[in-house]
Amino acid sequence: MINPQFTNNEIYHLYNRGVDKRKIFMDTSDPFRFIHNLFEFNDQNPAVFFRSSNNRNKKEKFDIGYRTIEKTPHTQPRKLLVEILVWCLMPNHYHLLVRQLVDGGISLFIKKLGIGYTNSFNKKYDRSGVLFQGKFKAVRLTSDAHFTHLPFYIHLNPIDLIEPNWKQEGIKDYKKAIKFLEAYRFSSHMDCIGKKNFPSVSQRKWLLDVLGGQAEYKKQCYQWLKSMQSINEKSVPANKATAKIEQIEEKMQILQNLAIEKI
Repeated sequence: MINPQFTNNEIYHLYNRGVDKRKIFMDTSDPFRFIHNLFEFNDQNPAVFFRSSNNRNKKEKFDIGYRTIEKTPHTQPRKLLVEILVWCLMPNHYHLLVRQLVDGGISLFIKKLGIGYTNSFNKKYDRSGVLFQGKFKAVRLTSDAHFTHLPFYIHLNPIDLIEPNWKQEGIKDYKKAIKFLEAYRFSSHMDCIGKKNFPSVSQRKWLLDVLGGQAEYKKQCYQWLKSMQSINEKSVPANKATAKIEQIEEKMQILQNLAIEKI
């Protein structure tokens, strides 16, 4: 895939996986490091060290979920390279939905993110060499339909961890899937539905305004998921099975169109 030319104020789906499809998150602390990097490296200024703080009187303070960090007095105010609208981490890959704010913003952000995380990962696990599978992939959103479905597609990815075949066969346990999503910390879904998780990492206001706010986002997301509920005797009466199958097939086609390359 040839990445598009990045244009300011355009929205792009960015994703990449581990080399040879290897895991890029080996233990529970690794995703937190990557999430910290999402925040730290989304800045036109050079990367700086942050320090933990419990001082509520400090003005320059950011909540990234597992700890609050503040800039040291000598650092400059953040100047974002991109707006991170949606993000999700999976054991061997990541998804980002971003809007570029400055010329070269996406390329610089992903470069800083990739190098920074790879260096810390290699040092931690005493390894060398590349961690990610070549250059990151990027797809520009070109239609309202693409934008309407993509945030849900990204945020629903973690269901793969409890129902690996749901995209092909439909959801078997809808309530279990909802409960899992609302406890899955390594995405922006919780923040999008109003559950504080990593609120300073993403810039969600524009996205949520377009989708109708937090409550409407949650409603649409779960309706989208419910439409993927698999056919069984308890959930779907026999006389509605054909319509349900067609609905699932439609959603599966959307998933196939959004999954530009199998991760």
